[in-house]
Amino acid sequence: MSGMDHKGVRAGILDGFTRALQIVFPPRCISCGGTVASDFGLCLTCWQEAAFVEGLCCDACGAPLPGQADGPVLCDDCLDHPRPWAQGRAVLTYSGTGRKLVLALKHADRLDLARPFGGWLARTAAPLLHHDTIIVPIPLHRMRLLKRRYNQSALLARELARHTGLPWCPDALVRNRRTLVHEGLSREERHINMHGAITGHVTKHLRLKGRAVLIVDDVMTSGATFAAATEAAIAAGARQVDVLALARVAKDA
Repeated sequence: MSGMDHKGVRAGILDGFTRALQIVFPPRCISCGGTVASDFGLCLTCWQEAAFVEGLCCDACGAPLPGQADGPVLCDDCLDHPRPWAQGRAVLTYSGTGRKLVLALKHADRLDLARPFGGWLARTAAPLLHHDTIIVPIPLHRMRLLKRRYNQSALLARELARHTGLPWCPDALVRNRRTLVHEGLSREERHINMHGAITGHVTKHLRLKGRAVLIVDDVMTSGATFAAATEAAIAAGARQVDVLALARVAKDA
């Protein structure tokens, strides 16, 4: 039997084993647990409740916008408050299924969600990617990391790197002080809270010099955290900084 025949036999056995597993353990919706056609998918109901950002969106923060446009446009928020980064995108809005999935990843130890999110992020990130892009997650303070045991933004960055084949550096940026939780704070208070809280790693920041940097986080609200991280990346010598969020909190959310 030739090598090609052996490969065909092994592929057939693996395919049969996979089908048998799916009969015993059918694929489940990553949100509600209902039966779906393939692994890491959403059922029809959860898909309909997931507000993916499609069509026209703000070029700076990724917020969905009504209508159509031939070129880049900015939302009122970004016109009133210019961003320090170049471009930004978000996969979906922080509502419905999107909010449920983000909270599950962040607070319910659903680390398995990072895998399908990586594919979603890769599709959304396409306009932001350059030949020399390096992917960097928003850092957690060491005390919060100790309590949570993982950095959800780093999980997303890792999966995005896996899907795109681009390099990533989980610790190029560090959060050098423990900041307040942003819930309940105004825009101004959030920016004051984050001012100077993120800096480049004592040595790892050198990987950012002269490169395009894509900063990844789970949620963007006011953009204060992304702004602090962008300023740190620019201080480290980044040629350009773009940002990518799994979910964007819309004004009417």
